[in-house]
Amino acid sequence: MLRFLTSGESHGQTLVAILDGIPAGLSINIDRVNEELRSRQQGYGRGARQKIETDTADFVGGVRHGTTTGAPLAILVRNRDWDNWRHVMSVSAVDFDSPEVQEQIKKKEITRFRPGHADLPGTFKFRQKDIRDVLERASARETAARVAVGAVCQELLRAVGVKVVAHVIEVGGIPGNGQVDAMHLDKVQKLVSESEMFCVDPEATEKMKVSVKSAWQEGDSLGGVVEVLADGLPVGLGSYTQWDLKIDGQIAQAVMSTQAIKAVEIGDGVNNSSRPGSQVHDALYPADASTGLPFSRKTNHAGGIEGGMTNGSRLRVRAYMKPIPTMRRGLASLAFPSFTAETAHYERSDVCAVPAASVVVKAMVSFALARAILDKFGGDTMIDTERAVSAYSEYCRTAAVTSAKTEPADVPEMELE
Repeated sequence: MLRFLTSGESHGQTLVAILDGIPAGLSINIDRVNEELRSRQQGYGRGARQKIETDTADFVGGVRHGTTTGAPLAILVRNRDWDNWRHVMSVSAVDFDSPEVQEQIKKKEITRFRPGHADLPGTFKFRQKDIRDVLERASARETAARVAVGAVCQELLRAVGVKVVAHVIEVGGIPGNGQVDAMHLDKVQKLVSESEMFCVDPEATEKMKVSVKSAWQEGDSLGGVVEVLADGLPVGLGSYTQWDLKIDGQIAQAVMSTQAIKAVEIGDGVNNSSRPGSQVHDALYPADASTGLPFSRKTNHAGGIEGGMTNGSRLRVRAYMKPIPTMRRGLASLAFPSFTAETAHYERSDVCAVPAASVVVKAMVSFALARAILDKFGGDTMIDTERAVSAYSEYCRTAAVTSAKTEPADVPEMELE
């Protein structure tokens, strides 16, 4: 089973990811992995830290000569800002009598909760005496490790003919008007790469930037909506047989685990709830030459998933991101440990990280899809996996023909002694 863990703190020495279950023989394009990490750091509205960090993935296990070995992958994403936090985030004991240590720790001290963050519940949960112990791990900096994992999963998906892209469809209530339903994903990716907001609509991009700038001037922050699209998925990933095997449930959990994501939508899930069934369900028609399957559809309200399984249509997943809770203007809060009235602590932060969130959400969807591929097709090596996917795809393509030609076998009469 494909699985991963991450470790490390926002201002510690490094972030670490362990990805277990990738078959042997997968070629890893380091440049593509690092491009995903670079994209996570881009987007209009990002904070000053992105000028300090230049994230790159350092593979230290599970890959040899550019190819996976079947062993767990170990990936490091180093924090270049570590030098400025050596005493505060030191793993070993420090000399608290040292003036240099005292100065740095005092400068980085957090004595006020930030509403909307993990600060308050995390401090109670782990009985912490320093809010920083919560902030450092709960920080969205952790998503750099996830993006590295997701980039590896995208290499696997690419190898079996699946393409995944992400784009921003709304920021601060400003919608993008670009219609991507019938657009080739290469075109979507091109338009995203040309936009500072990762939006396919140039006019909306400029409106979003104005809104982000206004929020920055007011000491506020903005959220938004991102969409992940995937083409080339086999029919039948996931299962209807148990609650935890449903692919939409797995995707939703993966996406909801991303910092600041508060809602997930598959297809037209939200609008579908208020429409009659005749306007919701995607009718079936005879085969269309473009699908490579013995059936076709004219709509995709289901977003590529029916009954907990992929159905051959384009996957559409939307994630709704709340505004970042760290704001210069500050919210009413409490001091710690006195619990007296105060204004929330401000730590260097973004004004809008929706474009970056699109990269993270794509990584998490890619992980869920790669896991589903391996769950269905298995394979200790990519040769095995690719052959299994190819054989199944051929079965799906010829299913109607095969079924029509298949006749019941003759059953000999039973002879009684």
